[in-house]
Amino acid sequence: EKDRLVDIIKHLSRIYFADVLGYCIMGNHFHLLIQMYPETTISDEEVKKRYMLYYGNDKCFSADHIDRYKEKWSSLSEFMREIKQTFSRSFNKSRNRKGTLWSDRFKSVIVEKGNTLIHCLAYIVDLNPVRAGIVERPDDYRWNSIGYHVQTGNKDDFLSWDFGLKEFGHSDKKKLLSRYRRYVYEAGAIDRSEHKNKKTIPADIVNKERKRSYEISRVDRFLHRSRYFTDSGIIGSKAFVSGLYRQFKSYFLSVNEKTPKSIAGLNGIYSLKRLT
Repeated sequence: EKDRLVDIIKHLSRIYFADVLGYCIMGNHFHLLIQMYPETTISDEEVKKRYMLYYGNDKCFSADHIDRYKEKWSSLSEFMREIKQTFSRSFNKSRNRKGTLWSDRFKSVIVEKGNTLIHCLAYIVDLNPVRAGIVERPDDYRWNSIGYHVQTGNKDDFLSWDFGLKEFGHSDKKKLLSRYRRYVYEAGAIDRSEHKNKKTIPADIVNKERKRSYEISRVDRFLHRSRYFTDSGIIGSKAFVSGLYRQFKSYFLSVNEKTPKSIAGLNGIYSLKRLT
């Protein structure tokens, strides 16, 4: 269900004029840090492009709708409403239930770029699973933005690379991520005794990250892809996966032809299934 909510946010962020800077999906709520673009900055051609992406190429597009969709797809309220409603329908269908799912209207705060932005991104979004005691490392959590950056390499460029650090002269994505990880780990190690039930990142983990300057190693990328070794169906060289699939093709329920998918970070290793 968390994967489904991430997929909905990912899809709708391609339709709406929004950049997703960060997100965190928890058990009963979620956080989003989003930059919305005003309708005055959007071209008519871009509206048409997103209309086709949303409705499909078979849908007839009328120029009379341009202003309406510019207004709708640049609205934070509309973006949030559609995320919540789409997920509610999916959740209700899978659980065989009816009725509303979300208790309240979403709360929103305008965040200044720079130091305020990175502070919000770290504390409100990416350190949430650590403070809740779910994980010790924020990028070990599968449903937050730092986890998505580290575990998938920001697949499909879903997330913005603006961590609030660009004002400091960094443009290289690898350096941006390393510097942001440093900020998150250092912030997550602070013992806030006034919050008795809030966990912090253990000191030994932070010290280990300091020693390697918060760089993501090939081993890290390998470990974060460990799910492929349990859920991939078949894993190995391209020839191995293709050969076994052809041998046991009749046992698969899917009618679509499957092709081996390369696993980023694991050179020469392929998976039968494309996993999140």
